Amino acid sequence: MAESIFDLKCFSATETEAAGARLADFMKQGNCPRFVALCGGLGAGKTAFTRGFCSVMCPGATVRSPSFAIVNEYRGDPDVYHFDVWRIKDDDDLYSTGFYDYADRKGIVVCEWADSIAYALPESYIKVKFDGNGDDPRHIVAELIKGDEVTVC
Repeated sequence: MAESIFDLKCFSATETEAAGARLADFMKQGNCPRFVALCGGLGAGKTAFTRGFCSVMCPGATVRSPSFAIVNEYRGDPDVYHFDVWRIKDDDDLYSTGFYDYADRKGIVVCEWADSIAYALPESYIKVKFDGNGDDPRHIVAELIKGDEVTVC
Protein backbone atom coordinates (compact mmCIF):
# COMPACT_ATOMS: atom_id res chain seq x y z
CA MET A 1 0.00 0.00 0.00
CA ALA A 2 1.45 3.39 -1.00
CA GLU A 3 0.46 6.90 0.02
CA SER A 4 1.74 9.95 -1.85
CA ILE A 5 3.91 12.45 0.03
CA PHE A 6 4.87 14.67 -2.91
CA ASP A 7 5.32 14.71 -6.67
CA LEU A 8 7.74 17.41 -7.88
CA LYS A 9 9.61 18.65 -10.93
CA CYS A 10 13.08 19.97 -10.12
CA PHE A 11 15.12 21.99 -12.60
CA SER A 12 18.41 22.27 -10.69
CA ALA A 13 20.55 20.62 -8.01
CA THR A 14 19.40 23.38 -5.64
CA GLU A 15 15.75 22.44 -6.22
CA THR A 16 16.60 18.74 -5.77
CA GLU A 17 18.27 19.57 -2.45
CA ALA A 18 15.16 21.56 -1.46
CA ALA A 19 13.05 18.45 -2.17
CA GLY A 20 15.27 16.47 0.21
CA ALA A 21 14.86 19.16 2.88
CA ARG A 22 11.10 19.05 2.32
CA LEU A 23 11.04 15.31 3.02
CA ALA A 24 13.13 15.80 6.18
CA ASP A 25 10.74 18.50 7.41
CA PHE A 26 7.82 16.17 6.67
CA MET A 27 9.45 13.32 8.60
CA LYS A 28 10.16 15.53 11.62
CA GLN A 29 6.42 16.28 11.90
CA GLY A 30 5.28 12.75 12.64
CA ASN A 31 5.89 9.10 13.25
CA CYS A 32 7.40 8.03 9.92
CA PRO A 33 9.41 4.95 9.01
CA ARG A 34 13.13 5.44 9.58
CA PHE A 35 14.13 4.14 6.15
CA VAL A 36 14.23 6.18 2.94
CA ALA A 37 14.70 4.17 -0.27
CA LEU A 38 16.10 6.26 -3.14
CA CYS A 39 15.47 4.74 -6.59
CA GLY A 40 16.78 6.24 -9.81
CA GLY A 41 19.50 6.03 -12.40
CA LEU A 42 23.04 7.34 -12.43
CA GLY A 43 23.08 11.13 -12.15
CA ALA A 44 19.41 11.35 -11.17
CA GLY A 45 20.04 13.48 -8.07
CA LYS A 46 20.01 10.95 -5.23
CA THR A 47 23.06 12.41 -3.48
CA ALA A 48 21.88 16.02 -3.98
CA PHE A 49 18.52 15.00 -2.47
CA THR A 50 20.35 13.43 0.49
CA ARG A 51 22.41 16.61 0.92
CA GLY A 52 19.15 18.58 1.30
CA PHE A 53 17.70 15.94 3.62
CA CYS A 54 20.76 16.14 5.86
CA SER A 55 20.69 19.96 5.85
CA VAL A 56 17.60 19.59 8.07
CA MET A 57 18.51 16.45 10.05
CA CYS A 58 22.26 17.01 10.40
CA PRO A 59 23.02 20.72 9.84
CA GLY A 60 26.64 21.33 8.87
CA ALA A 61 27.27 17.77 7.65
CA THR A 62 29.36 17.43 4.51
CA VAL A 63 27.36 14.98 2.41
CA ARG A 64 29.21 12.99 -0.23
CA SER A 65 28.25 9.93 -2.22
CA PRO A 66 29.13 6.76 -0.30
CA SER A 67 29.71 4.81 -3.55
CA PHE A 68 33.03 3.35 -2.45
CA ALA A 69 32.61 3.55 1.33
CA ILE A 70 29.12 1.92 1.08
CA VAL A 71 27.90 3.95 4.09
CA ASN A 72 28.54 7.45 5.45
CA GLU A 73 27.29 8.43 8.89
CA TYR A 74 26.16 11.97 9.66
CA ARG A 75 25.58 13.09 13.24
CA GLY A 76 22.38 14.98 13.86
CA ASP A 77 18.93 14.84 15.35
CA PRO A 78 18.50 12.07 14.42
CA ASP A 79 21.69 10.64 12.91
CA VAL A 80 21.51 9.74 9.21
CA TYR A 81 23.13 6.62 7.74
CA HIS A 82 23.63 7.18 4.02
CA PHE A 83 24.07 3.95 2.05
CA ASP A 84 24.95 3.39 -1.59
CA VAL A 85 24.31 -0.26 -2.46
CA TRP A 86 25.02 -0.01 -6.20
CA ARG A 87 28.00 -2.39 -5.90
CA ILE A 88 26.18 -4.92 -3.66
CA LYS A 89 25.73 -8.22 -5.50
CA ASP A 90 23.81 -10.36 -3.00
CA ASP A 91 22.64 -10.65 0.59
CA ASP A 92 26.06 -11.84 1.79
CA ASP A 93 27.61 -8.63 0.44
CA LEU A 94 24.88 -6.57 2.07
CA TYR A 95 25.28 -8.37 5.40
CA SER A 96 29.05 -7.78 5.38
CA THR A 97 28.50 -4.00 5.24
CA GLY A 98 26.63 -4.05 8.57
CA PHE A 99 23.48 -2.91 6.78
CA TYR A 100 21.12 -4.92 8.98
CA ASP A 101 22.69 -3.57 12.18
CA TYR A 102 21.68 -0.04 11.24
CA ALA A 103 17.99 -0.96 11.57
CA ASP A 104 18.55 -1.34 15.32
CA ARG A 105 19.98 2.16 15.67
CA LYS A 106 17.83 5.20 16.34
CA GLY A 107 18.83 7.10 13.21
CA ILE A 108 17.42 7.20 9.70
CA VAL A 109 18.77 5.07 6.86
CA VAL A 110 18.83 6.80 3.46
CA CYS A 111 19.69 4.21 0.82
CA GLU A 112 20.70 4.97 -2.77
CA TRP A 113 19.93 2.24 -5.36
CA ALA A 114 17.46 0.69 -2.89
CA ASP A 115 15.54 -1.01 -5.70
CA SER A 116 18.53 -3.35 -6.12
CA ILE A 117 18.01 -4.72 -2.59
CA ALA A 118 14.22 -5.00 -2.59
CA TYR A 119 14.55 -8.24 -0.59
CA ALA A 120 16.09 -6.30 2.32
CA LEU A 121 13.74 -3.33 2.54
CA PRO A 122 11.71 -2.98 5.73
CA GLU A 123 7.98 -3.56 5.77
CA SER A 124 7.27 0.18 5.93
CA TYR A 125 9.50 2.83 4.38
CA ILE A 126 9.54 5.99 2.31
CA LYS A 127 10.29 5.44 -1.38
CA VAL A 128 11.64 8.31 -3.44
CA LYS A 129 11.69 7.75 -7.21
CA PHE A 130 13.84 9.88 -9.52
CA ASP A 131 13.38 10.24 -13.28
CA GLY A 132 15.74 12.32 -15.39
CA ASN A 133 19.51 12.91 -15.33
CA GLY A 134 22.18 15.19 -16.72
CA ASP A 135 20.67 18.55 -17.66
CA ASP A 136 17.12 17.14 -17.80
CA PRO A 137 14.58 18.25 -15.19
CA ARG A 138 14.10 15.74 -12.39
CA HIS A 139 10.72 14.24 -11.65
CA ILE A 140 10.80 13.22 -7.98
CA VAL A 141 7.98 11.25 -6.38
CA ALA A 142 7.97 10.39 -2.66
CA GLU A 143 5.59 7.77 -1.30
CA LEU A 144 4.97 6.19 2.06
CA ILE A 145 5.03 2.42 1.62
CA LYS A 146 3.03 0.79 4.37
CA GLY A 147 3.28 -2.80 5.47
CA ASP A 148 0.76 -4.56 7.67
CA GLU A 149 1.22 -2.06 10.46
CA VAL A 150 -0.34 1.34 10.02
CA THR A 151 2.28 4.09 9.95
CA VAL A 152 1.16 7.69 10.29
CA CYS A 153 3.31 10.62 9.22
